[in-house]
Amino acid sequence: MGLSSAASVTRVGLIVNDGKELALATAAAIEARLAEAGLEVVRVSSAGGVVGFANPDQHLRSRGYNACVPPSFDGAMPLALVLGGDGTVLSAARQTAPIGVPILTINTGHLGFLAEAYLRDLDRVLEQVVAGDWTVEERTMLVVSVMRGEQRRWEVLCLNEMALHREPLTSMCHFEIAIGRHAPVDIAADGVILSSPTGSTAYALSAGGPVITPDCPVLQLTPIAAHSLASRALVFSDREPVTVFPATPERLMMVVDGSAGCYVWPEDRVLIRRCEHPVRFVRLANHEFFQVLRNKLGWGLPHVAKPGNGLEPIGTADLPIGP
Repeated sequence: MGLSSAASVTRVGLIVNDGKELALATAAAIEARLAEAGLEVVRVSSAGGVVGFANPDQHLRSRGYNACVPPSFDGAMPLALVLGGDGTVLSAARQTAPIGVPILTINTGHLGFLAEAYLRDLDRVLEQVVAGDWTVEERTMLVVSVMRGEQRRWEVLCLNEMALHREPLTSMCHFEIAIGRHAPVDIAADGVILSSPTGSTAYALSAGGPVITPDCPVLQLTPIAAHSLASRALVFSDREPVTVFPATPERLMMVVDGSAGCYVWPEDRVLIRRCEHPVRFVRLANHEFFQVLRNKLGWGLPHVAKPGNGLEPIGTADLPIGP
């Protein structure tokens, strides 16, 4: 299907997971199709948003969260296409949120919970991109900072969650947590998770937390294997900054979005706050969150036997007749 150029879109970004052959092949095809329609394509690797795990003894990262933005991207870019799985989307969010560039996520990975489109729909997707036929949904991003006194030792943007725990994970420790102006609380657990609404369907869900719809202006605190029956997930306003003090003499490990992290020492504190820059997702159609939950996580499916799995209900003709 041919593409017709539109004045609304003349320059787009392309963020590619260079470690996936399918993503690379798809990127080449997209570049050719968009060039045919007269669009300039600015291509970068999603590796630019992969912060990684810091050295245990030297984890200074004082440049702040803007450091992940590609030099070739700017706020005037109408959108960027992202090719990869959910991990690639998390990286792309760090690369684009600070400058407000919307991202259109095209899944070339596995689950694709954060995907807006799939390869089978690529022709239609490119038509809509060129025509400017799309909307934008904003999702909360968090800023996670490791502080020692007034010094910022490490910082990164977070779309899903921050998890703080001891190594190994199965060792219980104590956390003193202050939420905004409220009195600090003490939690004894293997670890704690601080998540956004988007992250409520990730690690926090596995730890027993509730699902939160993306439009709710809240954060969620979820203990990992809590030592007390009284320690349960807590949902609170995202206007409140959260400070986590490790109340244990050993160093802890902090993991952000599963792909970034550093050690947190007893003299450090972790500060989590809502970022002033949301991540902006391109939507090609009405985004029905409950339908995504149903399709991806099986939420709300009826508990009945499905045809073809050997568990079909027995019809009356199949019932045994008495002796």
